[in-house]
Amino acid sequence: MDSSSSRGAGLTGLAHDWSGNDRLRPASAGLGVRRPQMEQLLADLDAVDFVEAAPENWLDVGGRYGRLFSEICARKPLICHGLSLSLGGPDKLDEGHVHAVRDFLQRHRAALYSEHLSACTDGAHMYDLMPLPLTERMVVHISDRISRVQDICGQQIAVENSSYYLPLASEMSEADFVRAVVARADCRLLLDVNNVYVNSVNHGYDPHAFIRAMPSERIAYLHIAGHAQETPTLIVDTHGAPVVDRVWDLLDFTYAVHGVRPTLLERDFDFPPMAELLRELARVRDAQQRAGGSGAIAASRLASTAAHA
Repeated sequence: MDSSSSRGAGLTGLAHDWSGNDRLRPASAGLGVRRPQMEQLLADLDAVDFVEAAPENWLDVGGRYGRLFSEICARKPLICHGLSLSLGGPDKLDEGHVHAVRDFLQRHRAALYSEHLSACTDGAHMYDLMPLPLTERMVVHISDRISRVQDICGQQIAVENSSYYLPLASEMSEADFVRAVVARADCRLLLDVNNVYVNSVNHGYDPHAFIRAMPSERIAYLHIAGHAQETPTLIVDTHGAPVVDRVWDLLDFTYAVHGVRPTLLERDFDFPPMAELLRELARVRDAQQRAGGSGAIAASRLASTAAHA
């Protein structure tokens, strides 16, 4: 697909250079804001560089939890990671919700807003992230909706490569689909390294080739997480376990190919003591340090590293 057909070209420059945001450094490691761990997170907030939260979970929250959330966001940069835009869904885009999210982003000075390359509505919310057909028609559909969200929000958003289990009708590879969407919508990419690994096992492709194929200039930040290995050929993306060694290795590879980026450690249930999450966060920083810390590695060196990985 010709990237010159991008519908979001008028937004170029508004939030295009993520590294220019003085609240979110490339060599940074973050945690999600989850209610069961909020007090622990606040107590150890100095050990966290940024936080991430789903705006849907906080839009109308007041009282004690609302005060705790505001305190966290006052002390650390916030990334908002949405759950319900249904960018690939058949229903009309919920522009009222997008306006509410925009106001939330502004109120908490969010550094970035990201969402999923998936669908979660079809007449009603399905409360799950459904896969998309990897087709030219879907590229147009989803990129037009992303462009509309960016128009309302007044900034570029990032979209995440999603995990999925049953592939739908496809005309292109997953990597080509992701590249086509972000080019046409002129948006950023949230590259979920764990999702790449999960899909590579479940669907039999090379995760390193997928990582290499991603457009460096579009990558805003990264996700890593744990998962459940159900069988040798089936992984369930749970975010409920420690990150496994193969995902850590793939994170090293991602830094080598694309440079250091802000990286979020996801944990959504079976929460361990905060000390265990902070040890995993320390591994992120170790990986960033090995890769060059600031991310200012020469492109030629990156290419050489990737070619020999």
